[in-house]
Amino acid sequence: MVSYWGLNRSFLNVAAKNISDFILSTTIFWLFGFGVMFGDSVAGVFGRSDFFFDDHHSPGEISFFLFQMMFCGTAATLTSGAVAERMTFAGYLVITLILSALIYPIVGHWAWSGAYGANDSQGWLEARGFIDFAGSTVVHSVGGWVALAAIMIIGPRLGRFEKGIRLPPGNNLPLSALGTLLIWFGWFGFNGGSTLMLTDAVPLILLNTFIAAAWGGIIATAINYLRDGFVDVGFVLNGTIAGLVGITASCHIVSPGSAIMIGAVSGAIVYYGSKLMERWRLDDALDVIPAHLFAGIWGTLSVALFGQADKLNNGLSTLEQFGIQALGVVSIGVYCFVVGYAAMWLLNRVMPLRASREQEEQGLNVAEHKATTELFDLLTSMQYQQNHADFSTPVPEEPFTEVGQIARKYNQVIERVSSEITQRDDALMRFKESEIRKSAILNSSMDCIVTIDRYGSVIEFNLAAERTFGCLKKQVQGEDFITLFIVKKDRQKISESLMSGFSSSNGLILNRRNPFRLQRESNRSFPAEIAITRADKENSADSEYTLHIRDMTREVKMQQRLKSLAYSDPLTGLYNRTYLMDALESALLFATKQKTSVGLLFLDLDNFKIINDTMGHKAGDELLCEVARRLNVVSDDCDVTARWGGDEFVLMMTERITKSRLEQRAQKILEAMRAPVYLNEQYFTIPTSIGVAYTEGQSLDSERLIQQADIAMYWAKEKGRDNAQFFTSDMTNIATQKFGFEKEIKESLALEQFFLVYQPKVLKEKHRIIGLEALIRWQHPTKGMISPAEFIPIAEESNLIIHIDEWVLNQTFIQLQAWQDEGRTLVPIAVNISGRHLVSDGLVTYIAKKMDFYGIEGRWLELEITEGVFLHDIERCIEVMAQLKALGIKISIDDFGTGYSSLSYLKRLPLDTLKIDQSFVGECAEHTEDTKICETIIHLAQSLKLRIVAEGVETAPQADMLMSLGCYIFQGYHFYKPMLAKDTALLLTKDHVVSEEVHDHE
Repeated sequence: MVSYWGLNRSFLNVAAKNISDFILSTTIFWLFGFGVMFGDSVAGVFGRSDFFFDDHHSPGEISFFLFQMMFCGTAATLTSGAVAERMTFAGYLVITLILSALIYPIVGHWAWSGAYGANDSQGWLEARGFIDFAGSTVVHSVGGWVALAAIMIIGPRLGRFEKGIRLPPGNNLPLSALGTLLIWFGWFGFNGGSTLMLTDAVPLILLNTFIAAAWGGIIATAINYLRDGFVDVGFVLNGTIAGLVGITASCHIVSPGSAIMIGAVSGAIVYYGSKLMERWRLDDALDVIPAHLFAGIWGTLSVALFGQADKLNNGLSTLEQFGIQALGVVSIGVYCFVVGYAAMWLLNRVMPLRASREQEEQGLNVAEHKATTELFDLLTSMQYQQNHADFSTPVPEEPFTEVGQIARKYNQVIERVSSEITQRDDALMRFKESEIRKSAILNSSMDCIVTIDRYGSVIEFNLAAERTFGCLKKQVQGEDFITLFIVKKDRQKISESLMSGFSSSNGLILNRRNPFRLQRESNRSFPAEIAITRADKENSADSEYTLHIRDMTREVKMQQRLKSLAYSDPLTGLYNRTYLMDALESALLFATKQKTSVGLLFLDLDNFKIINDTMGHKAGDELLCEVARRLNVVSDDCDVTARWGGDEFVLMMTERITKSRLEQRAQKILEAMRAPVYLNEQYFTIPTSIGVAYTEGQSLDSERLIQQADIAMYWAKEKGRDNAQFFTSDMTNIATQKFGFEKEIKESLALEQFFLVYQPKVLKEKHRIIGLEALIRWQHPTKGMISPAEFIPIAEESNLIIHIDEWVLNQTFIQLQAWQDEGRTLVPIAVNISGRHLVSDGLVTYIAKKMDFYGIEGRWLELEITEGVFLHDIERCIEVMAQLKALGIKISIDDFGTGYSSLSYLKRLPLDTLKIDQSFVGECAEHTEDTKICETIIHLAQSLKLRIVAEGVETAPQADMLMSLGCYIFQGYHFYKPMLAKDTALLLTKDHVVSEEVHDHE
């Protein structure tokens, strides 16, 4: 931004230029300017004598020289005023040199050469009758033309023609007024002295000069006032100067009346000339060009218009004289402007004439002269404060001076203003901080915050309210809250509540959580909680109320959802176990009081796990949903149907409970479940086992009744599944015995009541043993020998089976180590592994650790796995079996043909052996169907390059038939019964043991 104060700090610079150009111009004029102007003429164009004016001249000639030297200095100083505040000092001096050496002396010779008594020749204009008595053109227009060229070259001041910016005057008006008065009286010397002698004409010249100046000031001021509505002192001063310039050419040959006319027109010219310069965007700081150039042209032409013929006495008519005057104006103007412009254009390319922006803003007084005064320092400090808005440092105070007093008072004012501003800023800052905190609280609140006045009009409406109600603050501000957001049926009640200041019991109440229903846009209502606080003003009638509103839609839905999750099964939509137990306890309590009964039907889907594992969980979920649908169909409205968990369901009946009615309901459920279900493009049935229990007037708790129904359900499974069984007390005893049996198994493992027997596998003949199978036996101290068929199924229902497997494995390794130490010929020993143990995380680690501990290679161990294991997690089975094979262990499928294996599974499993189940072997020699089954299994094993073993071979015809079908490895009573380790050891000789290589060769 332009520092406009800097633009008005060049007075010293202008003064320095004025004195410097005067010094330079007089020096140049003395050296050769006077000679060029008044020396012997060369074709009336320039002179060539009287250079270096000296004391050889007469006193009159010296006086003439001094008089003309003053004219040259005057012409040179005009440019400084026009280009004030923006032309460099050095550039200005060069222009002065050009004007003093090349311009002024030449045109002066054209017009005034004959005035010098020592020179009889005249300049070419003078010879033609051109008259310019004291230099309207020769002095003032010459300076004006050069000034015009200068301002066109260097351009306007910073901000001069920018819209909305008005520069301060380019001069000090009081000093300018004083200077104008001095010039006015000094002009008497110019005009009066131009007679070159004291004659009777001098008084008239002085009179014309005086009144022309006066009327120039009067007319310029009048036009300024009439056009602009105020008096611009600059026009007063420049109008006077213009009157002096205008009369200068003709003051010796016109009457006082003409002088008044010439001065008046000059005043008008300076006003309109100034406006014209502004329109042309030519920046003349002191209006030099209108006052000197334009007025000088007018004054030169006025010689012909107002000059008295008897005083002219040159034989020219008025028109001829006007033509000569116009010729002089044009020729001098063209010469001055062209030479000046060309010289300055060339000079500007070598040495920039324009001061830099920083110099111009700083002020040329300081930039070029490092000048300073008390007032300047004060104004500089004030300007710094203005530009930087920094009032922390006071301006300097010079004691005992007027400027110092001004500075002290200014500092006092600034200190008071700063104090007031600080207090105001502090108050404003506190207010802003308060508003920011308020806005932050309003906008960050998760609850709606709405402020209303006592009429219900909305004042504040935060962001949460905008989101909740679906409208912007600007849409609702000033509107009635009740009409917009209160449900229509409640508006009257809430209006009455508002009128009472929310203090009545009917409606909303102050400082309380009020559950209520509000409405959003489109009249959609929602549950809300409203707390109202009151902000009292001095006039309690203008109280405001702040409504803290919480949208409870999510909370209500959450409560409903939690209730649904707490009491409903998410998959089937039936009640869950929690709800059933609550309902059962309530029903039992009611039944005890009313002497009625409660019945339970406990359902378990048979073979659900197989369907879920083989067809995927999605199919399993669809099956459970179908079961739930069918249960809803067969149940009554007063019944409670729940999913107990997994594939178990419970139906509770409380109305007219009898055994026959419960039996009818159970049969109805069984029939519904027997209907085929379409899953994955296949039809399935859902055989269901149902246990039934009811109170029969007994006082039973819920846990007891559920337990009885559960026991009855397991009894139904024992009875072949797809049936219903009523609970009896005997069932409890059996369940108790079963639990006791599990406990005895644990104790017997610790007491080493189990032992192993070994049954050989033979290759074609009895004396060719190829392997053994380790079989567990339980010698109970009181119950005697217990068959594996009794305790293995019980163990398989819990983790006991893993303990039994690990015990058998450990005993097998111990026996292999013992036989190895005895030097017996070892054969692979097969150990049966449960499916639960196979997919557990510890089987492979356990076997590897035992192999390392006992020093037994993996090739002496074979694991037999039942076929049904692979239905549960085939991928996990493949992973574990691959790890076992990496240890060198062989793997066989036991009881093959009785499970659900598919060829796709067999291809993927890393197997070594298939064992034909004894149920097919027993009658393979007698029944064609069994023979075909055995033949198929044998061909399958051969196709998969697996060894085939027939177990349960008890007769020679069975062995012969199997050999005819391609099976050569047998296990059964026809060859050997299971025997103790000591008896088995007798068979482990080189004569009886056949290696695998022999078998593979045969």
